[in-house]
Amino acid sequence: MTRLASLATALLAVSAAPANAGPLEDNNIQLVKDYYAAYATGNPEAVRPFLAPDIVWRIPGHHPLAGDKRGPDEVVAFFRGLADGKFKAEPIFFQAQGDLVVDVHRGWSNVGSGPEIDQLYALMFRIKDGKIAEAQNFLTDMYQSDAFYWAHYLLKPLPGRLAGER
Repeated sequence: MTRLASLATALLAVSAAPANAGPLEDNNIQLVKDYYAAYATGNPEAVRPFLAPDIVWRIPGHHPLAGDKRGPDEVVAFFRGLADGKFKAEPIFFQAQGDLVVDVHRGWSNVGSGPEIDQLYALMFRIKDGKIAEAQNFLTDMYQSDAFYWAHYLLKPLPGRLAGER
């Protein structure tokens, strides 16, 4: 199943629920809104209190920042990278069902040189014990994303970037 089909399935499943299904959903949406407010400060450490100890944050793509980030330290390091790229997010829509919250937001950067990025994203959050336990990122233009990240987030030269270097 493609990521776009996965996104469509997730959005359809969540959109079938009432917009305000109850207190749990309201609390979960507020948690995600508060996370976005913390992110908007530009301080990557500000998102740490919203992250579960075993969080997994999934970033699609074929670029240096792509892949699963596991644990708060890796997630905050990812956000530090986004801050270096002047990446911003503007939430547009929230929907919740049970422990899931889906948002749609505009994400953009204006580094000022090279390729820029400006597109819509959807994130599907799983909330556990009042914290973000999992986040799956879906985007509208993978090619634009890959071009932006490759232009602005260079890898270290070999052999220093290889894991388990001897």
